[in-house]
Amino acid sequence: MTDQRTFDTLLAEADAAPVDGWGFSWLTGRATEERPPWGYARLIGARLATAGAALDIDTGGGEVLAEAPTPPPLLVATEAWPPNVAVARRTLRRVGGRVVRADSAAPLPFRDATFDLVVSRHPVDTVWSEVARVLTPGGSYLSQQIGPGTMRELSEAMMGPLPPPATRHPEHAVAAARAAGLTVVDLRTATLRAEFHDVGAVAWFLRKVIWTVPGFTVGAYREALRRLHDRIRADGPFVAHARRFLIEARRP
Repeated sequence: MTDQRTFDTLLAEADAAPVDGWGFSWLTGRATEERPPWGYARLIGARLATAGAALDIDTGGGEVLAEAPTPPPLLVATEAWPPNVAVARRTLRRVGGRVVRADSAAPLPFRDATFDLVVSRHPVDTVWSEVARVLTPGGSYLSQQIGPGTMRELSEAMMGPLPPPATRHPEHAVAAARAAGLTVVDLRTATLRAEFHDVGAVAWFLRKVIWTVPGFTVGAYREALRRLHDRIRADGPFVAHARRFLIEARRP
């Protein structure tokens, strides 16, 4: 059911709502997205239970990592965005996790062969040589990543027609992992239906998931948001598709 509040009210709410951390509870009742069939949180929870030392790269607010029922003796996470660092430190304190501020594209601030498990959900970048360096021999990297052209329908609704996606292809990740000396042992892909029931949900999502429309602000895209608002009111929820892939690679 579409939201009957006014365009201005919906945008004002979305623009004022916080977007720190990596939770999406603000969208409850306003947007939905299918979950990948492999169950990432469940997968890493099982792996963390048997790990001795684990690293989570680009942890966001630490929400996924904090779900692990049995954290390892050494649990470390990195995050680049300062507001998320503060959130993650609070979130992961209860499971004994430590958070280090580190840029996604920079060398990891850890010694060689420190972790037998490295995980990452939706990393901004994967520096495969660094992942390989910090893994112990026999250690694994398990990551759920954004696939090519994710939420393309939403990007084009805001920006107009776009060229074919050139990045985030699973095959590129496989090639990069192998080039870093890792053995790819699993690769899965999924296309997931997402529905936005009001323009406020769209605006908040675009403020949070910043790569969907680079440089997005409510003010700069007000006219495109108005068109989308009218479309939702006339036709029902706006449908887009998220693309994900799961990759696991091991250090020999």
